[in-house]
Amino acid sequence: MGAGGKEPGEKIFFTAYAKLPTTITAHKLYDDIVVGVEVATQTGEIVDFDCTLATDLARRFVRELVMGYTLNEGIEGLIERVERYYFGSARKALITAFKIIYEKHVTYQQSLANKNR
Repeated sequence: MGAGGKEPGEKIFFTAYAKLPTTITAHKLYDDIVVGVEVATQTGEIVDFDCTLATDLARRFVRELVMGYTLNEGIEGLIERVERYYFGSARKALITAFKIIYEKHVTYQQSLANKNR
């Protein structure tokens, strides 16, 4: 068993970086937004999330948008959620980061499929 009593391989961690607009507060703190997600390997469900948005409220709001989303269903639904509910200035950077995370997830799933052949 791994740390915390969880079997290794039950979850995987992905990160992505995207440029922030230079006119927003978060850019004063960070040049890029960093997004990290913990994903259940079997289902592709996002089970934890964090990012470098400037306020706790923004981080919590985006966390609520993405928690429970299943990457196995594609990225379009997650992008739609962000476009529909998040009107912060970092919207484009968040979407870019989520697209990168999705690409990493697809690559990971393909590597598992190739490994099991």
